[in-house]
Amino acid sequence: MSKGWPVELRYGALLLRPLRVRDASAWRTERLRNRDWLAPWEATAPSARRAAEGEGYVETVRALRREARAGLSYPFALVMDGEFAGQITVSGITRGSVCSGAAGYWIARRFAGRGIMPTALALVVDHCFGPGGLHRIEANIRPENAASRRVVEKLGFRLEGTRVRYIHIAGAWRDHLCYALTVEDVPEGVLARWLARGGGIRPAASDIASPA
Repeated sequence: MSKGWPVELRYGALLLRPLRVRDASAWRTERLRNRDWLAPWEATAPSARRAAEGEGYVETVRALRREARAGLSYPFALVMDGEFAGQITVSGITRGSVCSGAAGYWIARRFAGRGIMPTALALVVDHCFGPGGLHRIEANIRPENAASRRVVEKLGFRLEGTRVRYIHIAGAWRDHLCYALTVEDVPEGVLARWLARGGGIRPAASDIASPA
């Protein structure tokens, strides 16, 4: 297997593990349930018909797993309290004199706003900088995607500039902001810095006891 893969990463009730073909049902359920939440940020092929949600999932996961075995990607399923909650994929991994990759992520709306995604991304970046042997991780995000931008900003990613008409989304080529971290930026580790700044995972509202 490739350097740093396969692997499971944990923090409390949060688990990051390799994405599996048998996740198909849970993945499709969450994608359908969160279609309006995710659609404005999803990449599309400019000349292809719009696929039904979940179409081609098995082929996509198999392709990602082949890339993972070759050391070209780290496709993680995000599991919270035993439930499939989202996905983080580090793709476009380049070794040699570059040693970098690009992180993309999504989370189901009912899990959002609790610090889960920043914590998950911190775990993944620490793994990339440690066992994964990478030097730089970037995240390219549409300027309008305030929630996604907050994730990387909380973790101290620096804004490096705008990639003009970078990714095709919803019928047009969209500008993206490029955020990045290198291993020298976080000698203490991304998760350790996030926690030291008061980050972490907050309980769901339903888990907070009402006063007697």
